[in-house]
Amino acid sequence: MIDMTASVESESTRRRLTPQQAEKISKMADAAIEILSVEGYEKLSVRDVAKRAGVAPATAYTYFSSKSHLVAEVFWRRLAVGVPEPDPSASPHDRVAEVLRGVAMVVAGDGQLGAAVTVALLGGDPESEHLRWRIGGFIHDRLAAAVGDELDNSAQVIDALQMLYAGGLVTAGMGHLSYEATSERLVAAAHLLMGQK
Repeated sequence: MIDMTASVESESTRRRLTPQQAEKISKMADAAIEILSVEGYEKLSVRDVAKRAGVAPATAYTYFSSKSHLVAEVFWRRLAVGVPEPDPSASPHDRVAEVLRGVAMVVAGDGQLGAAVTVALLGGDPESEHLRWRIGGFIHDRLAAAVGDELDNSAQVIDALQMLYAGGLVTAGMGHLSYEATSERLVAAAHLLMGQK
């Protein structure tokens, strides 16, 4: 089994990282969350994140092309570490619920991070787009593992679940529901979709 924590910490969007570089990225990710929680996405800048993390701005820009790229990277790191492989001994319904809860809750409780992630991932920044594809692939793989091949229409169920989580996270990111409430609505909708009441 691959250790996602080690893999994510040593690989950024742009290149493989040395341990020192990985530490700088981690400090910048923590600083971005601190700034987001106080000032929000509009006031976030790579330069301010670098300053708070004790990293030279020029160095920060070698890792992150924009604040959208930085926020997308923070989300990717949290997702990869916070949504484990589904438990193969659980039922498909329980495995799907575990994945959907994990995805929804990865930004819960961090102030404005969820809204920032929504903006960052929907933007046109090429580095963010790369992460959007990586994130989508990761969630697809987790959902595919959760659904398994026990259902007759597994591929269609996985596609529908992807649409479900994307809509749920955008809804939460816009502030219409908390991530906790979104998590439970996603699970309830997945159960309906998969034929469990």
